[in-house]
Amino acid sequence: MTLDNWVLFVFAVLALMSTPGPSQLLMLSNSATYGLKNSVATIVGDLSANLLQMIIATAGIGLLIASFDNNILIYIKWIGVTYLVWNALKLIFEKKENTNKYKKTNNKKIYRKLFLQGFLTSASNPKAILFFAALFPQFISANGDIWIQFLILSITYISIDGIFLLFYGFAASKIAMMIKSNSSLIINKVGGSLMLVAAFLLGLKTLDK
Repeated sequence: MTLDNWVLFVFAVLALMSTPGPSQLLMLSNSATYGLKNSVATIVGDLSANLLQMIIATAGIGLLIASFDNNILIYIKWIGVTYLVWNALKLIFEKKENTNKYKKTNNKKIYRKLFLQGFLTSASNPKAILFFAALFPQFISANGDIWIQFLILSITYISIDGIFLLFYGFAASKIAMMIKSNSSLIINKVGGSLMLVAAFLLGLKTLDK
């Protein structure tokens, strides 16, 4: 892989990240509701799913999965949508002022929950594996070691994606901190609404779009 190819890849990823998607909206929701510290788990979950998708795509398994039965990917997508909607409704209809305690402590249960949300939201994208399967070969040279180039591209993508998600989370947490503590239920409803939008966008994703 040449330096020029890598630079083009960076610009391609930046262009991709320029429009907020389900993962970005989920990060906004979780950071506003649970605080930036806990919501780092959402980023870890999202990037873990991305890395798994990249490995599958580079190994050539992605095309095999897609050609075997597209319905499998669609089923996975709707599992992710349902999970997001369920969590969004729980936030929207929350009755207790319990948001602040999550911001002050690193609750392992909350961390696992937010990791799972991030992972499922990213993993439920029905065309993610096909996207990586189509994107990576354009920047990988057949003359070099494929897996070393894969490692470079993967680290680059995950770094850029992580920075974008961290920025969304930082902005949301700062806005939430500007709101008085007795308005945490409002934050819950806003966060739940953002999560519903994320579920809606995820539901719109198809293999042919």
